Amino acid sequence: MLTHGASGNCRGPLLVALAESFAAAGVDALRYDLPFRQARASGPPSPAWAARDQLSAGRAVALMKGTHSGRVFAGGHSYGGRQTTMWAATKPGTVDGLLLTSYPLHPPGRPAQLRTGHFPELRAPALFVSGTNDAFASIEELEAAVKLIPARVEVVSVAGAGHGLVTKANKDALPAMIVECFQAFFLVGL
Repeated sequence: MLTHGASGNCRGPLLVALAESFAAAGVDALRYDLPFRQARASGPPSPAWAARDQLSAGRAVALMKGTHSGRVFAGGHSYGGRQTTMWAATKPGTVDGLLLTSYPLHPPGRPAQLRTGHFPELRAPALFVSGTNDAFASIEELEAAVKLIPARVEVVSVAGAGHGLVTKANKDALPAMIVECFQAFFLVGL
């Protein structure tokens, strides 16, 4: 399951391209809108919506488990990935892994305000994909922070990409590259 960031929705170009690349690789992907986005078409989420947004990850996992057999992975872009990790930290063993694109480690320009308090509770393996020019986390900051997670973790950097991950140079190859990294991290050796 994949969800969007604070300014997007499940029809965003990156999520659509990722879902298409997963489908081409034989992996089912469910894109979904978080409750704050279902409530209004635009604008950032309010902190008052965070608990509902986190619970929606649980509903998406339950839906996928009810309709598909096999392993279930959850994740999302930026805010959606953060809300998914916060939910997963409270439900160990519920998902087989996390795919997090552009995890918002801290607000831009405020590296001391880390959003990692729940990292020690994460038990699912996690694959982080982040741009080398992301204002929400440098690759070095992210690599240091993920050491708090007591599960297998990998950080994949996307050269020259900002928080949106997509650039003119990588827009065609990026989704397939992320799916390749996902398969190598989660599926090889099964």
